Amino acid sequence: MPQEPVPSALTRAKAAARAAVDAAADELVELSRSLHARPETAWQEHHAAATVPEPLERRGFTVTPNYLGLATAFLATYGSGPTRIALCAEYDALPGLGHACGHNLIAASSVGAALGLAEVADDLGLTVEVYGTPAEEGGGGKIELLDRGAFGGVDLAMMVHPAPVDVAEARPFAVSHSRITYRGRSAHAAAYPEEGVNAADAFTVAQVAIGLLRQHLPPSSRVHGIVTSAGSAPNAIPDSSSGRWYVRAETLAELAEIEPKVMRCFEAGALATGCTLEIEAESKPYAEFRTDTRTLERYRANALELGREFAPAGLAGRMNRASTDMGNVSQVVPAIHPYIGVGSLPATNHQREFADHCVGPTAERALLDGAIALAWTGCDRGADGGLR
Repeated sequence: MPQEPVPSALTRAKAAARAAVDAAADELVELSRSLHARPETAWQEHHAAATVPEPLERRGFTVTPNYLGLATAFLATYGSGPTRIALCAEYDALPGLGHACGHNLIAASSVGAALGLAEVADDLGLTVEVYGTPAEEGGGGKIELLDRGAFGGVDLAMMVHPAPVDVAEARPFAVSHSRITYRGRSAHAAAYPEEGVNAADAFTVAQVAIGLLRQHLPPSSRVHGIVTSAGSAPNAIPDSSSGRWYVRAETLAELAEIEPKVMRCFEAGALATGCTLEIEAESKPYAEFRTDTRTLERYRANALELGREFAPAGLAGRMNRASTDMGNVSQVVPAIHPYIGVGSLPATNHQREFADHCVGPTAERALLDGAIALAWTGCDRGADGGLR
């Protein structure tokens, strides 16, 4: 009888990594559900920062809480090999929407991938690093970590992000986040209206100006925001108003050209009404994403082997255009940021209905598939000896 071929070292490593993820499946699902049930917004992720590293610590990872002085960040490491693989765990939620972007699944899949890679770290010469990264939804947690020295010398950084369908390549916009405040003067709206300086009207003028500006912006750019406060009584001229505004562009270079034009629209609101204007950046700008194409093709092949199906570009697949501070990481180290489907259609990210789809059998299958595909991709890189 012909002999069965002997599995290669890489094949054996991938089998061991998958077995480790499968063995932890119940724990990973419970972690995801725990985060989903207790959504925490940017910089307030205290439950998540304490809970996410627990499965890693139980399996021998060295965990550093309050990493680099950020109270809701952590670093967990395992192994001492020359090839450093970083998994990014996001876990912040959206104000008022909970986990409508599925960060509970991101955290759990990164933990799962790390457990899989730890199983083969010695064989493949890996150091496995899990970065707990707070405040992705507008706070720029990864940028803060980068500025404080995180990710230095990493050979590959990875994460997988929930979406309605699977899309391999991330193509996020660069984005700036600004807090806008107008200050005017209150007065009785009927008896003494001429005494007032209307801070709510300043936003009206600014938004009209932005609407007119859009004709002269690149077609792919985005300008959007909300007014968070604009007075408290209809018979009093509002003496202050505030809002949060995002400007998106294809690249940081294009953003640098567009953003001053948008800011002049807010200046117009102040000039027209007589208000004073304050503009405060909520974080440094998020960069466009630079994909490590060789690694992405390996992720794609690994995901296909697991039975995942990648969707064509279109409405359901456009989540890959959403901005992320993982883009800033990709400018420093090789990185991938694929999207994994949770079967949510017609619901899409940042809708309450999408949050509902981030728990349950389909989402949890995506969690485990994402963990295995990332672990296998890390095995591929380890077999390369960490070729950058």
